[in-house]
Amino acid sequence: MKARVKWIENVSFLGESGSGHAVLMDGPPEGGGRNLGPRPMEMLLLGAGGCTAYDVVAILKKSRQDMTDCSVEIEAERASEDPKVFTKIHFHFVVKGKSLKPAQVERAISLSAEKYCSASIMLGKTAAITHDFEIIED
Repeated sequence: MKARVKWIENVSFLGESGSGHAVLMDGPPEGGGRNLGPRPMEMLLLGAGGCTAYDVVAILKKSRQDMTDCSVEIEAERASEDPKVFTKIHFHFVVKGKSLKPAQVERAISLSAEKYCSASIMLGKTAAITHDFEIIED
């Protein structure tokens, strides 16, 4: 896997993925940025959320659950001193569908957390990661 990050101006950077996609990252005005994009640490959380949501959706589909929507709300805390790593991350899954089985949703989240989601497993080396979920009947 390859990626490239190019400085644009001030504290704005263009991240380019090996698959040909790009995202602009920027800092807050008080840090010299113009607030034109997410912060790099926000990108880490978004990546972990995307990684685990991908797993959960794939696992629920394979287990033939009639899921119509899945989202993950993420809250994180960072260390107060440099390096300001994540110290706590909480993933709250909101899964919508017809007659979803809570045990299947819980299993999908556990499999992602313990086996499949490289991003959250890596972040788990410095952060205490917790999960919960709610099911909304469609």
